[in-house]
Amino acid sequence: MENSHTLKRYTSTLLLLVFVLFSLNAQTGFKEYQGKVIDGRTNKVIEAASLNINNTNISTITNSEGEFTLKVPNQYLDSKVVVTFLGYNTFVVPLSQLADNNYVVTLYEAVTKLSAVNIAAFKNAESLIRKVLSDKSKNVSEGSVFMTAFYRETIKRRNRNVSLTEAVVNILKQPNLSKQRDAIQLWKARKSTDYKRLDTVSVKLQGGPFSTMFLDIMKYPEYIFTDESIGSYNYVFDNPTTINNRTVYVVNFSPKANQLRVNYNGKLFIDVQTLALVSANYVLDVSDMKKTKNLLVKRKPSDVEVYPLEAIYKVDYKEKGDKWYYSYSNLSLTFKVNKKRQLFNKVYTLSSEMAVTDWVENSTDKKIKNKDKLRPSVIITDAISGFSDPDFWGEYNLIEPDKSIESAINKIKKNIEKQKERDKTVNG
Repeated sequence: MENSHTLKRYTSTLLLLVFVLFSLNAQTGFKEYQGKVIDGRTNKVIEAASLNINNTNISTITNSEGEFTLKVPNQYLDSKVVVTFLGYNTFVVPLSQLADNNYVVTLYEAVTKLSAVNIAAFKNAESLIRKVLSDKSKNVSEGSVFMTAFYRETIKRRNRNVSLTEAVVNILKQPNLSKQRDAIQLWKARKSTDYKRLDTVSVKLQGGPFSTMFLDIMKYPEYIFTDESIGSYNYVFDNPTTINNRTVYVVNFSPKANQLRVNYNGKLFIDVQTLALVSANYVLDVSDMKKTKNLLVKRKPSDVEVYPLEAIYKVDYKEKGDKWYYSYSNLSLTFKVNKKRQLFNKVYTLSSEMAVTDWVENSTDKKIKNKDKLRPSVIITDAISGFSDPDFWGEYNLIEPDKSIESAINKIKKNIEKQKERDKTVNG
């Protein structure tokens, strides 16, 4: 049985983390492509589909409306784009076909079957998961890696945006067996927060990009599967699927008899050939309000109680050569805030996501100076400002904003223009 204090600390760390970043050499010339990815049978948009420039590490993902923007350095304009999504056949298209910026990528679900040999390779699903975790270092780079990533963090009260933060970060990712911590250094960022909509409660995420990076199960398995907790879950094989034309085991997991202080339910996707974790989707069990009250909270007023209504986590990996690399992660938290002597409670949704858009092997053993490192306790919304420059991101790839975020950005820009006009009037 796990120590409840330890489990609470691990769970809180998933939300209350910090980040740092490093800068890869940027290309001065690039071309921008835009489009959408949809399901070929239903015509529904596909969120978090991956687009990668062939034979490079340059990539991006689609937003919640299936839309993407991909910025490609000029030397790769003759390349092809590889579009992948779990459970679908891979789609490859020359960049030249995306030139009209309205290109629709159509993906079709793959039909997947496992041979009798594959099925019989493990006596049960739990033995497969234990094998994946015990051999996790075999499928990752033995050296450190510098990654450029795009990070977005939003806070909503009900359905209204009250805070939006975006950043380009570079991550110094250390090998799984290294005692050195991963580091993130802030490279470029902007934010806007409407504290009036937050009312008397100021909701902030501690840790910024670390909150998503620590979802990397292969580097940080202790945040969900410790040596003690791994046996406290039931594991069941589900129907297999595919990613990038490779067969993938699917394992469902759920807690046994509610044994743990913190319980999760979810799916693990494992490459059949390498036994590398391809993806993980899971949720926090919030059914017991007494157990989860204030669970994800670092600090609060004494007259406030916080109850999580939903906590959803996701992490994806990509293969390059014979190694797998952290690629994308997101979390979405919805919680209710009860304040004494107030008739109505408030509901907030906090979301953050990070997508790796480029990376290089750290062949020169480059370091991030301590003075440049962000601490895991940082509150990124308190550390940055911006939003006035329409070409702010330049050549960096980002996650295309969905309509609600785009609307929030447009309002921010309009408010900035109004303020400029008022300043001109006053100065005049």
